[in-house]
Amino acid sequence: MTHLYDLPAQPLQCYTTAPYPCSYLEGQEARSQVVAPGPLVNHSLYSRLVEMGFRRSGLFTYRPHCHHCRACIPVRVAVESFCPDRSQQRAWRKHASLVAQECPLTFDAEHYELYTRYQQARHREPPAGTEGQDQYSQFLLQTSVTTRLIEFRDHGILRMVSLIDVLDQGLSSVYTFYDPHFPQASFGTYNILWQIEECRRIGLPWLFLGYWIRASAKMAYKSRFQPLQGWLSGQWHDFSALVTLLDTPSRESHC
Repeated sequence: MTHLYDLPAQPLQCYTTAPYPCSYLEGQEARSQVVAPGPLVNHSLYSRLVEMGFRRSGLFTYRPHCHHCRACIPVRVAVESFCPDRSQQRAWRKHASLVAQECPLTFDAEHYELYTRYQQARHREPPAGTEGQDQYSQFLLQTSVTTRLIEFRDHGILRMVSLIDVLDQGLSSVYTFYDPHFPQASFGTYNILWQIEECRRIGLPWLFLGYWIRASAKMAYKSRFQPLQGWLSGQWHDFSALVTLLDTPSRESHC
């Protein structure tokens, strides 16, 4: 375990997990660096941790810590400089009828039903019954930081739910799920555009999008939200410089 010496005085440590199958790169193993104890990570501390490449899943704050791999890159959108491309503009117009509303961060049967349909459509069906509801609540509803739950309805019909953490310098997109039975929809793109506009509305400069992995097709969409920065080798880089660094051999032992 290692101490977080560069963070405010807190009884916190980091530990590295045992290897587990990578969720994004087939045939690869992954490790994570996890901050413990998780419940002590408050709003201010979490804001600083995100600036150092960490993310949150429930009460667990973590970042990739894989040997000989730099594939997982934390990325953030520069809100004030962002200008949507034509495809993003079409997505914004296509879903202009969506109405966003903030909801209590509590279990909602309608939200959970949408979540299970979303998971099933992506071949990752969650456990049924109480076990599935408990996993959903632990994953999305448990938090020790400032988290907002936003639902999006189209003429009263629930289409999408998004969880967002509020940081000192931005918003962090935690997880979004939506109705999977509209193949021509662009709910995911619309949601990121909405979060960018929300950052502008409340005066925050960054939208943190989690990890971008160049070799993962399902992560490719994040690189379309420019200008984008990525965290690598202990600092943030503009996207073009980041790609150059990724193409440069490195002896670093972690992502």
